[in-house]
Amino acid sequence: MSNEFAGKTAIISGGAGGIGLALAEEFGQLGMQVVIADIDQKELAMAEQKLRDANIKVLACPLDVTNYQQWEDTVAAAEAKFGNIHMLVNNAGVGGIPGSVDKTKVETWKWVLDVNVMGVVNGTQATAPSMKRHGQGGWIINVASMAGMNGVPFSGAYAASKAAVVSMSESWAAELKKHNIAVSALCPAFVQTRIHESLRNLQPQYQGVKDQAATLVKSGSAVNKAKALVESGIPTSVLAKRVVEALQSGQTYIFTHPNFRSSVAYRTSLLDAAFADAENSPIVRHLKDDEIVML
Repeated sequence: MSNEFAGKTAIISGGAGGIGLALAEEFGQLGMQVVIADIDQKELAMAEQKLRDANIKVLACPLDVTNYQQWEDTVAAAEAKFGNIHMLVNNAGVGGIPGSVDKTKVETWKWVLDVNVMGVVNGTQATAPSMKRHGQGGWIINVASMAGMNGVPFSGAYAASKAAVVSMSESWAAELKKHNIAVSALCPAFVQTRIHESLRNLQPQYQGVKDQAATLVKSGSAVNKAKALVESGIPTSVLAKRVVEALQSGQTYIFTHPNFRSSVAYRTSLLDAAFADAENSPIVRHLKDDEIVML
């Protein structure tokens, strides 16, 4: 299969470790120039050196994805160093803090949605104009989760944020198709990352989140369970190779865990049953054969 990535440039948020670094290594080995951007500047410097040692052309940029100006600065630095941008990987994200709907603090919701949703919005808004301008097409990969395909009890903020990422990806895939920019939602299950340690890079404006986290740490069980689930996941290197494979076959949804197919199929069956119920409804069944009008 031909290498369509060689000589092109990718920006990867959360690129200092985990999924982001694994993708930087994989695409770098395929001949891409990679721009890794991360809020953790110490980890970022080490990741940059690791990529340089592997003879990968790399640029490292400090980035808090909730800060739009820093996104614009990253795009400008990428263009100055490597020229046209062909790929954006919106990878940076946080796991939130497990908790019931009545116990999850508003500060926690704001933190999770600002990073996981608005971080993706900021990255795409800052980068898409550049990708459109050169007219060569490209890829946008938004890192969602299997939690974005099904709700997760006691993780409402995280699941909602990832469902939003899936929906945005679907919207942008249709919108950017005419520009030959493929948009994909990457929906892994458990992967060996440090997402369960998201508080390590908590920004100052969300420090109130630590109050809920402190209560959770005291109980211990939820923290230990999250850690065990993450550590039982697939290696990031396996995920990275799967992403390349899925891009080459043109997937809008990139799944890494086929064992979750039945759970998504169950949700689909519930949706289908709900439509059947509507078709049998004396209130709305007259709409069944109406033309579907889209914007």
